[in-house]
Amino acid sequence: MTDQKALDYDPNAYQRPSVAVDLVLLGIRAGQPAVLLVKRDAPPFAGRRALPGGFVGIDETLDAAAARVLRDKAGIAGAHLEQLYTFGAVARDPRMRIISVAYLALLDEAAFTAALDDMPTLLAATITVPWPGETGGAVEIATPKGAVPLAFDHADIVALAMLRLRGKLDYSDVGFALLPERFTLRQLQDVHEAILGTPLNKPAFRRRMLDRGWLAATGEREGGTSFRPAELYRFRTSQGA
Repeated sequence: MTDQKALDYDPNAYQRPSVAVDLVLLGIRAGQPAVLLVKRDAPPFAGRRALPGGFVGIDETLDAAAARVLRDKAGIAGAHLEQLYTFGAVARDPRMRIISVAYLALLDEAAFTAALDDMPTLLAATITVPWPGETGGAVEIATPKGAVPLAFDHADIVALAMLRLRGKLDYSDVGFALLPERFTLRQLQDVHEAILGTPLNKPAFRRRMLDRGWLAATGEREGGTSFRPAELYRFRTSQGA
């Protein structure tokens, strides 16, 4: 039965903020975390780099909006997408009251490079984390030409993405989203070292990964190497799979 009081509700009785999604498109390049950025053409912050984002349509779910932004602004049909945090500071956007739901989109090297090739307007910037472990704080976003100041509170969003990744890396499968379907143990360790910002003991790391049952040997070895090719593994999506 329909609640008559709900039908009598006046939607203009309260001010309504706008809702947006912003995507942290993150991958590993040259042993460092990197993020894909767009250039703002209009005020505010015209000419400054920002995370790809957009407003959520009135009939659109948050996940659908994030997938649309991923497709339209990065040319990526699909990726590991997860909600990161909701940013709602009153003055975060000088235009009006805008609440942003940030998403973390993890890309393997091929997808990251393909996005740059397909969308020449994108810029890849490296992320340097100056704090140890899960201390938290600001991060440095730069290209070889220097620091890249971001629009709005997007630098804070990137910093939180790195904190979240560090917190989840050791107990979840999130790191595998940054790898191709088949990978070597060296590649897996490279991803962990890039996110954690510290070298890891090779034997101990490999033993820990193998003991967890996350890895399935493919029976294949990497190609195109001048030395003994390493064995290739894949992520075991479930026990025995």
